[in-house]
Amino acid sequence: MVSGGLEVACAGPDMKRSVQLVLALFFAVAGVLHFYLDDVFANIVPPVLPFPIAIVWITGVMELGFALGLMLTYRLSVTGLLLGLYLLAVLPANVYMAMAGIPLGQIELGAGVLWGRVALQFPLIALVLWATGAPPFRSR
Repeated sequence: MVSGGLEVACAGPDMKRSVQLVLALFFAVAGVLHFYLDDVFANIVPPVLPFPIAIVWITGVMELGFALGLMLTYRLSVTGLLLGLYLLAVLPANVYMAMAGIPLGQIELGAGVLWGRVALQFPLIALVLWATGAPPFRSR
């Protein structure tokens, strides 16, 4: 059953909270990995951008901040909207990785996997927006 045109009845507040916490864990781990594997992440920064290591560190800090924001309930929709925009902003790195066939560290990934990562960015953005109640999933 659909209520408000966008939310399934079985996906209540408890499910949204669970998704928020899983996303928080995901972005916390990813943020920490930006510091431990900064050289791996720097490889996928498009070459037109300067200072790839600095970009990796800044995005790592941002992901840790988003993880914290997802754990808090204050201004959750703002966190979701900013995180959705962030995910769009880093999309070129995923496209560059797929186009150039860049391995994930020592792991060679096939074109299907690399382009799959690009395609999964959009459902991830939708999930973030839904779980946080950010537009267009804002409750009235």
